[in-house]
Amino acid sequence: MRFDPSQVSVRDMYQLLVGLVTPRPIAWVTSLSPNGITNLAPFSFFNAITANPPTLVFSCANRRDGSKKDTIRNIEAVPQFVVNVCSYDQREAMNDTSAELDYEVNELETFGLTGVPSETIAPCRVAESKAQFECVVHQIVQVGQGSLAANLVIGRITMIHARDELFASDGSVDAAKLDTIGRMGGSQYTRTTELFSMARPTRTGK
Repeated sequence: MRFDPSQVSVRDMYQLLVGLVTPRPIAWVTSLSPNGITNLAPFSFFNAITANPPTLVFSCANRRDGSKKDTIRNIEAVPQFVVNVCSYDQREAMNDTSAELDYEVNELETFGLTGVPSETIAPCRVAESKAQFECVVHQIVQVGQGSLAANLVIGRITMIHARDELFASDGSVDAAKLDTIGRMGGSQYTRTTELFSMARPTRTGK
């Protein structure tokens, strides 16, 4: 099959992208309103960009009516956020926080989660998360306008927190203990429990 983006509706294009670009890691983002109210929401258009300087990016799409979601409203006003890693144990809580609640409703309090202070920024971290990235905004890039258009948030990492038990004796992260989940299409998710390894090829020839 072939799909010409100019001939596909925005909604159908969204469904096509989230079905084919998989699995997608989940950024469970805490942000702060100008009045100091914490917001927590998950985003599956998320990844790391570079280690120099250490930088993350996630996309906060507009709502279907074209309005901005609470997270981007907060980050535009208070340009700091935390990406909390979402493991299998937090799957239900993460899904709960995807609900559309009124602006300045504290999702941590609503869904029984625990906020702990960050070290370098104002928004709190989620204690139940096994690892967290404190970030300050490097840039917000608007891509498109209206329904499902993107607000690409690029954040420079100012502090990383991770539980001691996640690390193997050689200092590497034990993927099985982190046990992250990823987003597939529709309501489907995947879990990083079936892993395989491949050595990178060495350069051959001239």
